[in-house]
Amino acid sequence: MTDKNIEVILNQVKEGKVEVEDAMKSLKNLPFEDLGYAKIDHHRGLRNGYPEVIYCEGKATEHVVGIVEKMINRGSNVLATRATREVFEAVKKIADHAEYHELARMITIKQQEIVASRHKILVMTAGTSDIPVSEEAAITAEMLGNTVERLYDVGVAGIHRLLSNIDKLNEASVIVTVAGMEGALASVVGGLVDKPVIAVPTSVGYGANLGGISALLTMLNSCASGIGVVNIDNGFGGGYLASTINRQIELAGKVD
Repeated sequence: MTDKNIEVILNQVKEGKVEVEDAMKSLKNLPFEDLGYAKIDHHRGLRNGYPEVIYCEGKATEHVVGIVEKMINRGSNVLATRATREVFEAVKKIADHAEYHELARMITIKQQEIVASRHKILVMTAGTSDIPVSEEAAITAEMLGNTVERLYDVGVAGIHRLLSNIDKLNEASVIVTVAGMEGALASVVGGLVDKPVIAVPTSVGYGANLGGISALLTMLNSCASGIGVVNIDNGFGGGYLASTINRQIELAGKVD
């Protein structure tokens, strides 16, 4: 349920096209719908600007399907993260327009038009092994209404690859850097640009990488200013935060 959905309902009541009782039926599940195993937050789009996202890992397949079904019945776009192909095949049975993004392990269902922002989010990786987490960030940002550009395999081991793309960094409003190993990419980018940099550490690396902790600590201890850090392998969190920042930039532009 978005602000546009409610505006449509209220206008229909105002114009006499919908009875008050019918409008109440449409709104009765705000702020949430209780399924027993889950409480779907239909109000989240109104509060936060974006609808609830389904985290699939650890959930029973039938529970994911049940949540998706309720969301699509209310006309919401659906974004499901950490989904296996098995979960996708089950969802596909009730939503034949669902798409599965193999690398990112995400399911997307588009029911409402997504108008891309004028301001761009750049999602970049240090290495090719970081692409799955990066794709999670990029697809999240796209589903939340952003123009996203991808720039992959530009880590500090070959810094000329990064410097040859400096124009792309300068064109972006927000940059998401995804890196494992020692995680130095965020610091380098943070020292080159005058915009928010969101650092996403990945678990890519050899033993002393400690499952991404070395990259996380490098990013947290960066001497470059303007860097925010999310959790290890949390591409969704990076994409969502970038979207939130970009949304404020868009809204500020409309006010101006």
